[in-house]
Amino acid sequence: MTIKQILDNIYPLPPASLQKLEDCITEVHYPKGYILLHADKIEHKIFFIKKGIARGYAYQEENEITFWFGKEGDTIVSMKSYVAGQKGYEDIELLEDCELYELQAASLQTLFEGDIAIANWGRKFAEKELIKTEERLIGLQFKTASERYRTLLDESPDLLQRVQLGYIASYLGITQVSLSRIRAEIR
Repeated sequence: MTIKQILDNIYPLPPASLQKLEDCITEVHYPKGYILLHADKIEHKIFFIKKGIARGYAYQEENEITFWFGKEGDTIVSMKSYVAGQKGYEDIELLEDCELYELQAASLQTLFEGDIAIANWGRKFAEKELIKTEERLIGLQFKTASERYRTLLDESPDLLQRVQLGYIASYLGITQVSLSRIRAEIR
């Protein structure tokens, strides 16, 4: 995806504002397995996925708990660092070789102060991230494991070909054995 497509999917910008934002973005490449963002660190960059897939996870006792997947068009950001300037709680691992667009959070904050259209884009970005988080929380609280799996199938069927089943099970809040049982029932 182009950076323009990704930015427009968040909120369309006037051409001059779009150009200002694009001028602050660089393209970067990282290999599969690279840890892009680190827990217990204030992260100063925001990434947009041009090509590839990533997962967000945190530790609970000795276990990694996957709570997020991102793919083409998605944004990678530590919201705690971005919003509050505090250390994040998540690690972000690249599950494929990735082509990303990188934006310094400080550059974005400067643009917010000088361009109302970009400030509105940032507000829309935050609102959309909040809705995604809310939907995820509601799904975990009110849907069965089978319903969560079906939702994942409907919304991101390609994840099943691109992501290890152990990560998917963790994301769904179930064991791999339970995931295998659910997959067998659906077939």
